Parts: sequence; structure tokens; C-alpha cells
Amino acid sequence: MLKYLVSCILFLYVTNTLIAQNEVAKVQREYVTAQLPVDKEIIIDGKLSDSEWDYVQWDDDFTVFEPYNGKKASQLTKFKITYDSKFLYVGIRCFDSIPSKIESRLARRDNFSGDWIEINIDSYNDNRTAFSFNVSAAGVKGDEFVSQNGDYWDSSWNPIWYTASLIDDKGWSAEMKIPFSQLKFGSADEQIWGLQVHRRYFRGEERSIWQPIGLDAPGWVSEFGKLKGLKNIQPQKQLEIQPFLVNQFDSYPAQNGNPYRDGKDYKLNVGLDAKIGLTNDLTLDLTVNPDFGQVDADPGAIALDGFQIFFEERRPFFIENKNIFDFEFADGNDNIFYSRRIGRSPQSFATITSGEFVDEPTNSTILGAAKFSGKTKNGWSLGLLESVTGNMYADVEDVAGNKRSELVEPLTNYLVGRVQKDFNERNSFVGGIFTATNRNIPDNLDFLRRGAYTGGLDFKHNWKNRNYYVEGNFVGSHITGSESAIALTQTSITHLFQRVDASHVSVDTNRTSLTGTGGKIEIGKAGGGNWRYDGGVIWRSPELELNDVGFLRQADEIKQTASVSRLFLKPTNLYRKANMQFSQYSTFDFEGNYNRVQYEFQGFINYKNNWWTEVGAAHKPRIFSNTVLRGGPRWRWSEENFAYLFFGSDSRKKISFTLGYVNSQAAQNNFSLKRYVLRLSYQPFDAFNLSVSSEYEENPNKTQYVTEENYSGTARYITGSIDQKTFSTSIRFNYSLNPNLSIQYYGEPFISRGTYSGFNFINNPIAKKLEERVTMFSENQISKATSNDAYLIDENIDGTVDYQIENPDFSYVQFRSNLVLRWEYIPGSEIFLVWSQGVVGAGNPNETLGKNLNRQILDQQKDNTFLLKATYRFIL
Repeated sequence: MLKYLVSCILFLYVTNTLIAQNEVAKVQREYVTAQLPVDKEIIIDGKLSDSEWDYVQWDDDFTVFEPYNGKKASQLTKFKITYDSKFLYVGIRCFDSIPSKIESRLARRDNFSGDWIEINIDSYNDNRTAFSFNVSAAGVKGDEFVSQNGDYWDSSWNPIWYTASLIDDKGWSAEMKIPFSQLKFGSADEQIWGLQVHRRYFRGEERSIWQPIGLDAPGWVSEFGKLKGLKNIQPQKQLEIQPFLVNQFDSYPAQNGNPYRDGKDYKLNVGLDAKIGLTNDLTLDLTVNPDFGQVDADPGAIALDGFQIFFEERRPFFIENKNIFDFEFADGNDNIFYSRRIGRSPQSFATITSGEFVDEPTNSTILGAAKFSGKTKNGWSLGLLESVTGNMYADVEDVAGNKRSELVEPLTNYLVGRVQKDFNERNSFVGGIFTATNRNIPDNLDFLRRGAYTGGLDFKHNWKNRNYYVEGNFVGSHITGSESAIALTQTSITHLFQRVDASHVSVDTNRTSLTGTGGKIEIGKAGGGNWRYDGGVIWRSPELELNDVGFLRQADEIKQTASVSRLFLKPTNLYRKANMQFSQYSTFDFEGNYNRVQYEFQGFINYKNNWWTEVGAAHKPRIFSNTVLRGGPRWRWSEENFAYLFFGSDSRKKISFTLGYVNSQAAQNNFSLKRYVLRLSYQPFDAFNLSVSSEYEENPNKTQYVTEENYSGTARYITGSIDQKTFSTSIRFNYSLNPNLSIQYYGEPFISRGTYSGFNFINNPIAKKLEERVTMFSENQISKATSNDAYLIDENIDGTVDYQIENPDFSYVQFRSNLVLRWEYIPGSEIFLVWSQGVVGAGNPNETLGKNLNRQILDQQKDNTFLLKATYRFIL
């Protein structure tokens, strides 16, 4: 198998090289700027009336990027760029044939709606990263850090800069004043930067650009034009200090006798964030006692497969410059660095007895964190992150007033180091990463790993105008701890060394360390023409473990991937653009078991009226799993087919919608999935937007894992027929009084209910027919207990209970909401007023979702948090 895969990769490499001989070099445009006289300054009011603009020339001749790529833009756009010793100035004139129809929508920062203009600056001149500054016709500011040659746009980057826009009888105009301290560049007599100016003409949904880029281009940043004439400007070292003050009041339902739930709490918190420019290229970010009180709550989710749920990072300190630290070595969310581990929920709980009350911490306190990151003019990307979380204690008090504390999370140090180096005229890079997690573990927490270390190497090589690429990485992990900690690691769902039918892994209770490897190699075509394709191999060895400061769902897997896509880039009378893709993958474990194969088709079409349709279908003729029985034998699912259909209206309209349907069916009715999706967006006037996203899902399964029991010295793996229904709705609205003052609301009820019947035990787990895989309990073998709601099993029907099964029925209910008033009273300094509500509980599994919604959310008294946070950003 491995020889076959290597041969395929070599064939693709040679084919790509031969096909690429006919690539045509692009024509790169240039804009030459000039410096303002020493005593001159431009007032940023959007009018372009200052005489200082006369020192530089207009440039125009924009072409369409989408939909009619390469044609002359329907509306004229002109811009000028000048500078002084501290700032870069950009003036833009967007002409419009019907100025009264310019779409001027107010929104929060980084909301790109209505007519807008943006300038992208590759001051590193590395053809992969850029700083993007955007302003709308309503004066709404947006800024993003662009990485991965335009594949990733990070809107969490919030530099201090100044802008204004103005609508007049010719169209609209904008001015920008960008401090050099917010850009990154090295010392040089003349700076040469990558440049792109990009306009959205909202009414015609036309994107026009200054430097022409084909829709078949392999990326965005690598295709920029050049900004020249920046002479004798000095790199500006950034120094910003941002202290904050938080007042927080919590109210919640009081519990009689519980001293920790008396109905209210008050907290006062102070902290500090700082940004220090060690050089213009490299920045040191510091945070002391950080507060993330205004961060959105995580969406509701429940996992019956036992795997951890991946949640996106939302905390500003960890989001900024996260592209530098990213090391996604495989597919999905597997990554060597997963910042949500820092400040995680404690991994232990206090032991209490009757008459005792406990106050458990919800998250570990981050005592402090520092992040050194940036990119040099020589192509070095550098990142170093150090963070310490403190000892976390659960407070316990009994009815007599006696108090004690139990340690539930130890003092932990996290270290992440990352480096990449560009070479070959920025067409290639090599890099590495190292992480270390060290815990100060007392005896009562010796089930935690004492140390965890990972290292990785990655590379990517592009050729023929970046249309073709080969990339890969290699990772290794090493963990240490007590015998019990390493035994728990071996038996966790990520590894499952205890699998009864596996000959290549087994649990060794004497081990105090584990070492594993993983990696990926892929080759493909990313640009040029209408076709894209790729193929590769991913592997994760059985002992690979990343979950101390990374994210790894499952080890012990070798995966082969391949895909081919056809792009339809030239608009027709039917569509603006369309694409379709066929992909295939197969998986094996390290014992050689052939576990899975999947064939999938995806298609997308954006119609001429800006409505769209997305379709997909897949066939899975072979599905084996090493994890379904949680350490039991390898399990076979019946073959599966699934399909989905989504379509939506023009998102520019005041009212727009998306409807979606997903249907999955397994042979022999083993399992199925039906998901219904409805998304609505409504903007009755320019300052207000409301969106609603609802999902309803039915997911029955005849062999849902329940538990493992012992029967006469033999393991019994019990499954049951589950009827699971899930409903969630997220509601968001934003009302902007002006570009710097807004009110935003987010709320989401989430309900998931599952009832079990048809209990059975595993007979032949890899049999092709479902009825041969399991044996159903007869009415004489199973009965319901009258005392504790458990199921009693008399398997040999001798009148004696052999074992019992806890009733697995569940109804999980959650509601989370945030109402936030945000005021950026001066650039970089903000005041947040936050009202959060929440409730988590268990409903009645035998009642409908609607009744659970009413009783557990609408009728329940909720936890309330009122928070006032003020920051002030000093620039020194």
C-alpha cells in the first residue's frame, strides 16, 4: 500500500512539472509615492480637500475581479498614497453613477457590509502575508491580518489607525492615516511593499482591483502589485500599554443552606495588557490577570461518541498572531497548539459527603502570559509563547461551617516556540515547532501527566507561479507521568490500547512515558486554469499524544486522500461562478486493518441573480471503527449514503435566507440522520441587522453504545436503539449608533433529548449483517427496576440478576446569551457594558423538545452576570 501511495505522489509531481511549462508571467503594476514636506499634515475627514494630496498622482484603471474577471470596472476608482515620517496616508475616490443608491450600512468594527474600499499592504514583501485596512461608505472601520497567501484573514487584529468617509454628488471618498508602528518592515533606504486596492461596488456586487488577479490564481498576496518611493522611513517600535478595570455582579437562584449559592456575588478585577515593539519586526505581548468577560459563550453541543468537542478560540490575547503559532499537521482540527488548553476547566473535582457544599472553579486562572512574535525582513517568522496558570482550589464547607479546600488543578506552565524561514524567492519555506507542558503535581492529582513535549517540522514548496505545490510535516510527542497517568492515557478514547482484538497495542501499567509520531505529505495543483487536484498521506501513530496543549481526536490511523476539482470561472447567462469536486479517502490502522473508504461529490453554483445552491453526496461502502465499543473489539457499521442540499437568496438584500437539508441513511436501518437548517437575515434599516439560525436534527441509531458489563467473567458490550432529537437556535442582532458605538445581542437555546429501547449485546462485531452483529435481549431477560430506574439483566433466565444497566435516557438543556454595549471612545480604548444570562439543566427525556424548552429555559430563573469593563490604551 505504501509503495502504491509513494508512486502516485511521484507521478503527480512529474505530471505537474510537465504541465506547468506553459505558464504565462503576470504583469505587475507599480505605484510610486512621494513624501510630504516636513511641515505638512493631512486632516482625516474623508473630503480629500487638503492641498497636501497634490504632492502625489492619482492612479486608477481598475479591473473586475468578480464576476467578469479582467474586464474594465463599471465604476471609476482612483487612489493616492503619500507619507511622512510617522504615517502612511491613503486617499480614495469611488465614483458612482447613482450616488443616492450607495449602500451605507452602519455596523460594528470588522463588519464588511455595504459599499467599501480596502488597501492590502505586504510590508514584509514575502508574498504570503499582508495587512488589510478597510473602510465602508458609512465610515465603518475594518482591519485584518492576511496569511497563508490569502487563505486566512484574521479580523482579531485591531491596530490603531484613523479613517473617515464621505458621500457626495460624485460618489464617495475615503481617507486613511496608518501609523508605521502598526506595520512591520525592516530598515532600508527604500521600502518596496506589495500593494493591492480592492473595491466592493455593492449595488452591482462587483469586486474591482488595482492589480489584476485572475480567478484561477493560486493565491491573493503573491499576486500583488508594488508600492515604491518609500524612502528613508524608519521602522517604528511599538509600545502600547492597556490597563483594564472590571466590575462584575452575578445573580442566580439561591440554594437554601448553601453558602456558595446565596443568590449574588460581586467581583472587582484589574489587569494589564501590553504590546512592546522589540524591533519593528518583532513584538512582545504581555497580559497579567487577563479578563475575557465580554467574549461570546461557546455554542451548545453534546457528543455521544465520547470524543472531546473542539471549540474555536475567542480570547483576544491568543487570537492575535495565531497564524504564526499554527501547526495543523493533519486534517480536521488536529493541531500541535490548541490555545483553549491554557485556562481550561480543572481536570479534578472535590470529594464531598452528605451535608457538604462545594464551590468548584469553572476555569483555571491565567496568572500571566507573554507572547513574542513577528516576521523579519529576511523571511524569519518567529513565535514564543509562555503562560502560567495557578493552583486552582475547590472550596468545601459543611452545615456546621467547617471549611477546607481541595486542589483540583495544579500550577502549570505552557511553552510554545515556532519558527519558519522563507527562501527560494519566497516560494518555499521550512519551519519547526516545540511545545512543553509542565505540571507541579501533588499526590492527589497524580492521574495527570507531569510533562508533555511535542516537536514538529514542516515545509512547503511552490513552483510555476505558485500553481503547484508539495507540502508536508512530521511531528513527535513525548509524555511523562506516574504509572496511573500513563495507564489512563493508554486507555483513553484517543488511544484505546486495551482493545481486545488488537495485537499491535496493549496496556502496560508499568510505563511512565509514551512517545509517538505523526505527519502528512501532500502534492497538488492550487492555481492556473480550471482544474485543481491533490493527493496525500496522513499518519498518527498509536502512541501520539498532543492533548496537553494541542488537539488530537484519534491516534492509530493512516489516511490516504485524493481530490479533483473543476472550476467554472467565466460567467454565463445562468451563473456568476460554479465549481464541483470529487474526493476520496481511505483509512487503515497500524495493525493493517482496512477500516474505511469514502467517495464524495460536492458542487456549488452562484446564479446570475446572486442566489446560490450547494449540493453534495457521498457513499461509504466500508466503515469499521476501533473506538465505538470504547476498548472493545473492532466494530463494523452498515454501509452509508448521505446527501445534502443547501440554497439561499441574495445576501445583499434587506431580507435573505438559507435553507438546508442533510440526509444520511445506513443499510439495514443501522442508523440515520436528518437535519433541517433555516437561516434568516433581516436589515430593516442601515443601522440594524438581525439574524436567526435554527437547526433541528433527528439521529436514530439501533446500536448506540451504552456500557460495558461483566457476565460470568466475559465482557458484555451493551448497545441500544436510541431516538435522539436536537434543536438549537442562535439569535444575533446589532444596532450601531455610529461606527464606534454599538449594541450587540447573542442568544442560543440548545436542547438534545435521547431515549433508549431495544437493548442488545455485541455478538459478532464485524459481521456484515446487523442481526449477526448483535443479540437482542428478550422480554424475559430484561426488566425495569422499581427502586432506581435501572434495567435489570437476567441473561441466562435463571431468576437471578446477572448485571444491571443504568438508564441512559437523557435530556440536556442549555441557554446562553450576551447583550453587549461597546463604545470605542478613542481609537484603541473601549468601554464594555455586558449582560449575560445562562442556564444549564436536565429535562425530562420522555417529554417533547418543546416542553423541555418551556420548562427548563423559559420558566427557569436564570444566572445573570452584569459586567462593566473599561480599557485605556496608552501609546508611548
